[in-house]
Amino acid sequence: MKTFEWTNPESVREAVQMLGSAGASGDIDEAARPIAGGQDLLTTMKDYTTRPSRVVNLKSIRGLDRITGDARKGLTIGALVTLTQLEEHPLVHASFPGLAEAAHSIATPQIRNLGTVGGNLCQRPRCWYFRLEDVVCIKKGGSECYAATGENKYNAIIAGGPSYIVHPSDLAPMLVALGARVSVTGTEGKRVIPLEKFFILPSEGNIRRENVLKNDEIITEIQVPASPLAAHSTYLKFKERESLDFALSSVAAAVEVQPNKTVKDARIVLGGVAPIPWRVPAVEKFLIGKTLSAEVLAEAGRLAVADAKPLEKNAYKVPLTQTLVRRALAKAAGVQA
Repeated sequence: MKTFEWTNPESVREAVQMLGSAGASGDIDEAARPIAGGQDLLTTMKDYTTRPSRVVNLKSIRGLDRITGDARKGLTIGALVTLTQLEEHPLVHASFPGLAEAAHSIATPQIRNLGTVGGNLCQRPRCWYFRLEDVVCIKKGGSECYAATGENKYNAIIAGGPSYIVHPSDLAPMLVALGARVSVTGTEGKRVIPLEKFFILPSEGNIRRENVLKNDEIITEIQVPASPLAAHSTYLKFKERESLDFALSSVAAAVEVQPNKTVKDARIVLGGVAPIPWRVPAVEKFLIGKTLSAEVLAEAGRLAVADAKPLEKNAYKVPLTQTLVRRALAKAAGVQA
């Protein structure tokens, strides 16, 4: 691990000033970095994937570890709220069940006790080529995504290229499905960003980055609106190891069903299959006005992966995702799959 300076700001304003004054370039791997639970940052530092000259400890700032709100107005989640807090909060369980399920699906109790909501959204890719210290892939300034023709069992089947990473967060797909927004503060002030616009594809932005945060910006809170969709939400995740693992594929589903059993509104977001949480509007549009029969559920699964372009070793993700979409929709709507 590279030698670094450790700082303990007492306010958000002081934290962003410490991040902005570190003298680092625009390279995310060399810039000063904020730390909360440290579950991802410390591993990237040990692997020399990230080499910050300064680490800014956000845990010394009061007030960012609270969940407030109600079933009528929605949730406000501080960026330092732990995954365990989110998983166990009574309001989340009652009115945002899919969010509680997503939090519960992450890692182990020990990691959930330390890991934070903000940190989970800002994780770096888990691709082993990116994580290997001696491999300079396209995400680290090289010229090639080695996963494209190499070991790509865990990589993207949708919207891949020129990098085939998948986004590792479990909270992100569910929060996107719920229409969440993130509040961000930097040296130039505050801004609020729809979470769906927070993440960026490798083909559309700076390939070194996974989100729109600048080096001197931090997430301070996440707002989740209350809605009939939120009350009928679920998160299904398939992982290789049942004890703890990242998603091979996952589905965040939220469905509002009318009294006549037809779908009034729906949100479907895929995880583990694309470089960002992948919303599928084609499925959402198809479902409106439909009764969720076996045939409709099967077609929804097919539409969800209609744009899939699997690599040599990850075509299994196509039928896997189809099945998860079918089951998640049925569970959220309370019908048989």
